[in-house]
Amino acid sequence: MTALQAYETWKALMISGEGLAWWQEFYVKFYQAFVLEDRWLQYLDGVGTTLLATALALLMGVILSVIVAVVRTAHDQQRPGRPRNPVLGLVNAALKVYVTIIRGTPMMLQLLIWAFVVFKSRQYTLVGIFGLGINSGAYVSEIIRGGLMAVDGGQMEAGRSLGLGYLDTMRFVVIPQAIKAILPSLGNEFIILLKDTSLLSVISGQELLYFAQAIGTRNYEQMFPLVGAACIYLLLVMIFTWLLGKLERRLRESDRR
Repeated sequence: MTALQAYETWKALMISGEGLAWWQEFYVKFYQAFVLEDRWLQYLDGVGTTLLATALALLMGVILSVIVAVVRTAHDQQRPGRPRNPVLGLVNAALKVYVTIIRGTPMMLQLLIWAFVVFKSRQYTLVGIFGLGINSGAYVSEIIRGGLMAVDGGQMEAGRSLGLGYLDTMRFVVIPQAIKAILPSLGNEFIILLKDTSLLSVISGQELLYFAQAIGTRNYEQMFPLVGAACIYLLLVMIFTWLLGKLERRLRESDRR
């Protein structure tokens, strides 16, 4: 008896109400969740979209967060006793509003607003990636700003005394020192973002959870697809956690040298 024949035979017995051994029921549900019609390929498609969405959203979030963090740090580090830059003050106030709104509202609600109010587009996956990037930018900006503020102020003064402008001093002196301090937090944010891609399914973004739910709906059996998706997420998180751990150890070893 082939695998397909066993599935069809035992499924027919299940439908007719005849008793099956637990392992036979397990086989039928596992087969229709992962093997039937090559459904495992849909999970792979979902994983690919999940990783792509995570990478693009993280890239967008890092670029946005660096801009926000540098502007806000520049505002906070204006020298006392000198007139404050009014333009910098206005931009800083606008960025504080952005960070407050994004951090103060649920990500699911933000994705719904981006998809069905702002863009009203059927490109739900792209809209979801944009929403994740905007959300990540607000959180990562506070991480980066904290790292920049933690660097000794004398580093900035030393760079300026060498004739470097503010941006060059941040780029060549302050930011490289801050990166090592904030790397663990950035790694945690990456892992959180990886898991948060599952929210794209709320707006019909076609990532891993979307395909798992679709397969479960067709089978009238949600447990196996959802547990399978959970195992895939867990495996991805464990892999990236291990890679981040290796990177942190490399940085610590370079500091000792």
